[in-house]
Amino acid sequence: MCMAFVLLHFAQKSFAQKGRGDRPSIPLDHFYAEPENRNALRVLLSKFHFSFSTGYGRTFYRQDLSDFAILQQQDSLPLIFGKDFNIAGGNISSGYNYWFNDLQSRNNINFDPSTDFIVSADSAALKFTAPGMSIPLNFSIHFEFDRYRVGGGFAFEYHRPGNFNPTVYEDRISGYEPNFGSTFFKKYYVMLGARVYRYYEYSLSVDANIGAINLTSKFNKSIIQKGVYLNLGATVERDLSEYFRVFVKPSFDIKSFTLNIPETDLTIPQSMNAFYLSFGITYRIPELPKCFLKQCTTQVNHQHGNMEYRSRMHPVYKKQNPHHGENYPRLIKYKGKNKKKLHAY
Repeated sequence: MCMAFVLLHFAQKSFAQKGRGDRPSIPLDHFYAEPENRNALRVLLSKFHFSFSTGYGRTFYRQDLSDFAILQQQDSLPLIFGKDFNIAGGNISSGYNYWFNDLQSRNNINFDPSTDFIVSADSAALKFTAPGMSIPLNFSIHFEFDRYRVGGGFAFEYHRPGNFNPTVYEDRISGYEPNFGSTFFKKYYVMLGARVYRYYEYSLSVDANIGAINLTSKFNKSIIQKGVYLNLGATVERDLSEYFRVFVKPSFDIKSFTLNIPETDLTIPQSMNAFYLSFGITYRIPELPKCFLKQCTTQVNHQHGNMEYRSRMHPVYKKQNPHHGENYPRLIKYKGKNKKKLHAY
């Protein structure tokens, strides 16, 4: 009798130890099917992120008149002309009193050296500056792999330029006003960027947009040569869910164009750099299809048979813990008037 008791004791101990080992005493794969490989196309598409943003931009126009001299007569707009022109006899053969998006010329200008003001770029750094404001609408798509991103986009921008004024002799030389009130710019670009920092649901990325700008019909394109458009920015993003983000992005535009004076070798380089502060959203396509059971209330990714689905209760704009749902992380009884109470009831 004692021998039988001892044998039974060792058998129970051996079975219990085996159950606590690496392999479960009752393997779960007897009850749960292995999920099939996810759809390769959906997995690939889930790497693409679609973004939309708007905001405010401030443009800093700057015109370099180092190849010119300026004549300022009373009650008239300033006139620029080649600094090497012969002005003997109080006469200038030709000049320009508008030189922003187009040229307006004057010929045979008589002036009085005793009352009119003339200054050459040889004796002063002749430049004109102007502000400008913009409201951009920006659409982009980029592919993310690891922490890097590559893509492209399109921007449609409402723009209003301000008045141009000289940077020297402000009390002697008057400014001039653009011949249009507002216009729309279009930008096309490719994007290269990378995430440089992450803290929980917050991340910081830097990127560069390189492309071209369309100056629209308000600019005389027959005498304008455009430069390359470059935007450098830093994006602060917050994940609202694994599919949806909001972001704020300060950035700086570097862009310019050159106004070529017809029938001469004179040019007017004009920079139109700008600072932008943008706000936007980013969405990506989920890699899992939505659960096919309309009555299913599971809040996390789950299986039906050997297929894996995402929750019907999982909104794309709300964060979900990978181990349990968070649609209702706080009970109603702890909200409103009871939110400061240790015990609601």
